[in-house]
Amino acid sequence: MSRSASSGLAAMTRRLTQRLTPWTVLVLAVALVVALPVLVVLAHIAVPTDGVWQHLASTVLGRYLSNTLFLVVTVGLGTLVIGTGTAWLVVMCRFPGRRLFEWGLLLPLAVPTYVIAYAYTDFLQFAGPLQGWLRELFGWNHGDYWFPDVRSLGGAATLITLVLYPYVYLLARAAFLEQSVCVLDVGRTLGRGPWRLFGSVAVPLARPAIVGGVSLVLMETLNEFGAVQFFGVDTFTTGIYRTWFGLGEPVAAAQLAACLLVFVIALVLLERASRGKRRYFHTTNRYQQLPEYRLHGWRAAGACIACVLPVLIGFLIPSGILAQLALQEGDALLGTRFLDFAGNSLLLATVAALIAVALAVILSYGVRLDNTPLTRTATRIAAMGYAIPGSVVAVGILIPFAWLDSTLNAWLNAHYGVIVGLIFSGSAFILIYAYVVRFLAVSFNAVEASLGKVTPSMDAAARTLGQSAAGTLKRVHTPLMRGSLLAAGILVFVDVMKELPATIILRPFNFDTLAVRAHSLASDERLAEASTASLAIVAVGIIPVILLSLAMRRSRPGSGGR
Repeated sequence: MSRSASSGLAAMTRRLTQRLTPWTVLVLAVALVVALPVLVVLAHIAVPTDGVWQHLASTVLGRYLSNTLFLVVTVGLGTLVIGTGTAWLVVMCRFPGRRLFEWGLLLPLAVPTYVIAYAYTDFLQFAGPLQGWLRELFGWNHGDYWFPDVRSLGGAATLITLVLYPYVYLLARAAFLEQSVCVLDVGRTLGRGPWRLFGSVAVPLARPAIVGGVSLVLMETLNEFGAVQFFGVDTFTTGIYRTWFGLGEPVAAAQLAACLLVFVIALVLLERASRGKRRYFHTTNRYQQLPEYRLHGWRAAGACIACVLPVLIGFLIPSGILAQLALQEGDALLGTRFLDFAGNSLLLATVAALIAVALAVILSYGVRLDNTPLTRTATRIAAMGYAIPGSVVAVGILIPFAWLDSTLNAWLNAHYGVIVGLIFSGSAFILIYAYVVRFLAVSFNAVEASLGKVTPSMDAAARTLGQSAAGTLKRVHTPLMRGSLLAAGILVFVDVMKELPATIILRPFNFDTLAVRAHSLASDERLAEASTASLAIVAVGIIPVILLSLAMRRSRPGSGGR
C-alpha cells in the first residue's frame, strides 16, 4: 500500500473514531445484536440441504405460497374496509352509541387470533351449540344441510381480519381527527356530500396512516401461527415449524424463513414506495371542532350495525364462549400447574418489557445526541424486528446458539471430560432475546415519539448546569417521558403474553406459558380446558386497550387534549 493511501486510510479511521461517542457505540451495538437473527437466516440461503429443499419445492412450497398470498390479500382488503369505514363513522358522523363504539372498536385487539379460532371452532363445529340448536329447531340430521366450515382457509382469513382490523381503525381515526377543517369546508362548497367527501378528500389525506395500518396487519398475518395450524392451513410459518421439528432440517427451515423474510421486505419496501415523496403538514396549530353529520333513520341504523358487528363477532361472542367454557369445565390444572404457567408468562413478559423499553431509550436518545445517517440507519435496523415473523426470529436465534452450545460442550468434553448441556439454547435467555428482537420496535416508536416532544433547549439548559448526557436523560427526559415509558412497557408486555410461534420453538424443556398451554390443549381438541388459559390472555390484553381508548378520547378536538 502506498504512503498516500495509508495516510488517507488513517485519517478516515481517525475521523470515524472521533465521531463514535459512547452513545453511538451503544446504538450500533444494539442494532447489531437485534439484526443477528435476520443475518443468520439470510446466510443460510445458499447452504446445501441434500435434497430436502427440492422435496419441499415439489410438494408443499406451492401450497405455502398460495395460502400465504390468499391470507395477505384477503385480510388486507378486509381490514382496510372495516378499519377505515368505522373510523370515518365515529369521527365524522353522529349516531346512537357513537361514543361507545369509539373505544369498543378497539376491543378485538385484546383477543389473539389463535384464541378466537379456538372459541369459534367450539361454537360452530358439528357438535357445537349453534349447529345443535339448528338441528333441534328444524329436525335436521347429519347431511341434511350445509354449514360453512370454520376450520378452513376462508375461516382463518375471516377470523384474522376480525382481530386485526383495529390496527387500521386506530391509525385511520387518528388521521381523520387531524384532518384540515378548511379542506373539508372547501369540499362542501364544491357540492360534495359526506360520502363523496370521504372518498375524494378524507381518504387521500389519510392515506399514509391507512397504508401504515394495513402494513402492520400484513406483518401480523405473515406471523400468524396458532390459528392457521389449528385450522390445518399450510403457510410459510407452519411450514417452518414442521420442517424444523418434523423433518429435523434446520437449514431447510432457515431457507423457508428466508423466503418469508423476502415477503416481509417486499411489504416494507412497498409501503415506503407508496408514500413516494408526499408530505402532509399542518399550516396552523389551531384546531377547530370537526363538522359532524347527524344520521337519522336507516342511515343511523346502518352506522350502528357497521360498528357493532366487528365488536360483537371479534370480541363479545368469543369472550362469552370462553367464559362459559371456563365456568362449565375449564382447565383441570387451574389450582396446580396453571399458576406456574401464569407465573412463567408474567415473568417472561415483565423481563422482556423492561429490556425492550431500556433499549428503546438508548436508541432514541442516541439518535437525539448524534443524529447522523449512521445512527439513523442503525435504529431502523434495530426497529425492523416487528416486521419479522416470530418463527423467522426463532430460527435465526436457535441456529447460532445451538452451534455455540455444541461447540462449548465439545471443548469442555475434550479438555475436562464434562458436558454441561444446553446452556444457551436450553434456557429462557434466548426466549427473552427473541421477544426483545421481535417487539423492540413497539417500545421504540412510543419512546421516540415522546422524546421528540421535549424541546432541545432543555438539553442545552441541563448541559450548562453541568449535567452529562446520561444525567440529562435521567433527571430531565425520563420524568417527562414517564407516561410513554409505562405505555410502551405495557404494550410489549401484552404482545409477549400473546406471542406463540417463537415461544413454541424456543421455550426450554418443561417450561410452558399460558399461550403454549392454550395451544397444546386446543391441538388435542380439548377446547373447554384451553378456555381458561385463553381467557386469561384476553383479560391481560384488555389493559392496553383501555389505555389506548383513554388516549383516543383525550385526542379528540374540543376535549382539551389538543
